[in-house]
Amino acid sequence: MWMPNLPLTILTGVAAGAGLLSLFKDLYGGKAYTKEASADGKTIIVTGATSGIGQETTWEFAKRGAKVFMACRDMVKCEEVRKDIVLETGNKYVYCRPCDLADNASIRKFVERFKSEEPHVHVLVNNAAVMEPPQRVTRDGYETQLGVNHMGHFLLTHLLMDTLEASVPSRVIVLTCVAHARGDINKEDLNFSKQYDAAAAYNQSKLANALFARELGRRMLEKDIAVIAVDPGFADTELSRNLAMRKSLTRFVVYPLFWPVMKKPRVAAQTVLHAALEPALQRCKGDYFVDMKPAELSEKAQDYELAMWLWKVSERWTRLYEHKADLQKIMAE
Repeated sequence: MWMPNLPLTILTGVAAGAGLLSLFKDLYGGKAYTKEASADGKTIIVTGATSGIGQETTWEFAKRGAKVFMACRDMVKCEEVRKDIVLETGNKYVYCRPCDLADNASIRKFVERFKSEEPHVHVLVNNAAVMEPPQRVTRDGYETQLGVNHMGHFLLTHLLMDTLEASVPSRVIVLTCVAHARGDINKEDLNFSKQYDAAAAYNQSKLANALFARELGRRMLEKDIAVIAVDPGFADTELSRNLAMRKSLTRFVVYPLFWPVMKKPRVAAQTVLHAALEPALQRCKGDYFVDMKPAELSEKAQDYELAMWLWKVSERWTRLYEHKADLQKIMAE
């Protein structure tokens, strides 16, 4: 009697299962922002636009007619991605501009150049992030996750604030995630220099994002600038490259377990698109959205005193007012 080749049968079954899962993710992995909200006439900045959610967000904005500035560290990669977006969307108004969020000087140079080229920015998407890297600090001495995920965006947003005010109605979109609820602001050692814990530092940075969005929204109450915190969900992007599930032999065991529930980047990008373009959200002042639905931030993320403490520390650490004064002087020349 003929007996099937067991290893081949198993492999065939696994391959078929993977195909079905892929189809499921394509069809049911998340809903699209299908409204005919045009981005024509809008100038938009997206940080971290060379991969993952940032890349797909840029593609979506370009498809809808926006002028998009990709604020990125790697110009070679940025140009490759930009060309693909232009070819696929037919929108030639997509630009690469150097902006290293781990370097305050680079952020200021980006803003200086942007302001010399453009009078308006209608949407600023603070997307770029790093997650659980080895212990190191940025050029300005911040722990990497705190520096890139929070401090860099704090400085960038403030240096663009006058342009956002000149462009009303405008919006600031801050990407955070569910990790903010597990975070604490380590007041005694923000940089985790005494005892580094990569996961705790990441959670702290995501809580910092949420606190920043809440406090910025409060300060925009009398202005037509919407501030929206967004959780794009658990997406399959390069952000997770430092996690154990991506490293060594564990990636063959752990990663497949998570893959079925991970969103594709273009699906996750819909949450950003919704926050940036949905007309009804223009009145948002630090509101939080998960999968395009209003959600409640953690109790810590709604702590006004903690938000004020972090705001003042961020002003001091980034030397915000020095950068603003220098930038104003340069732009006036």
